[in-house]
Amino acid sequence: LRAALDAGARSFLIGIGGSATNDGGAGMLAELGVRYLDSAGQELPSRPHDLRHIARVDVSGLDPRIRDAHIEVACDVTNPLLGTNGATAVFGPQKGARPEDVSALDDVLRRVAECDGSITSASNPGDGAAGGIGHALRYHLGAQLRRGIDLVLDATNLSEVVRGADLVFTGEGSVDAQTLYGKTPSGVLAVARRAQIPCVILAGQVKEDAQVLLSEGALALLPITNGATDLATALANGARNLERTTEMAVRLFCADTTPQRDPRPRPHQD
Repeated sequence: LRAALDAGARSFLIGIGGSATNDGGAGMLAELGVRYLDSAGQELPSRPHDLRHIARVDVSGLDPRIRDAHIEVACDVTNPLLGTNGATAVFGPQKGARPEDVSALDDVLRRVAECDGSITSASNPGDGAAGGIGHALRYHLGAQLRRGIDLVLDATNLSEVVRGADLVFTGEGSVDAQTLYGKTPSGVLAVARRAQIPCVILAGQVKEDAQVLLSEGALALLPITNGATDLATALANGARNLERTTEMAVRLFCADTTPQRDPRPRPHQD
């Protein structure tokens, strides 16, 4: 961000997600001039381990050029910053946080939000994205968070593209209950549902809790892997498996929607 500001940029489209951080955006903000202080007024590093000792947040040094910037954020999750559905509890274990770490890390994010005055708005959807960077971008930098899929749907005009289609396909690497939280298949499914077009979701892996997508209107959830296999083999054969599974889905769909001819011989008529 700072380099882009130096280069004269004032309009930003930032994609967040898939991070390895859980600092509430403190590292980003520190690079833009925000200072984290302990009870003695000493500046703290922006790492969660050090932020346990935070007593005050000084935003007076925040780069003033941010005030002139328009920041739009593509965010694919709706999780808040804190709590059982927040950044740490949901995504921390994916980044290596042990069960005993989750509570401590969530407490750090809560303490930072209390010190910078943002605690009352920490439940906004998307604030928990990228370890809390979504919250920092929205609260401190005035960014507008939009679902990444909504930006893509707008750019591709998908609602018009699917008009008249018989079947819509979408997918991702692994489909589970989290797919409903703003992931691409949930957005495509919503478009298909509004257009009353059946939608099939394909994935390398379909987890048991993904069944919730069926109640949201998906016609079927289909894993594309051909039997038990290791990840390297699954990736190497991905394109072939995707083509095969798609063909089978279309065959079944056509068989279900095409009137079937009675195979029994008809009586001979003179």
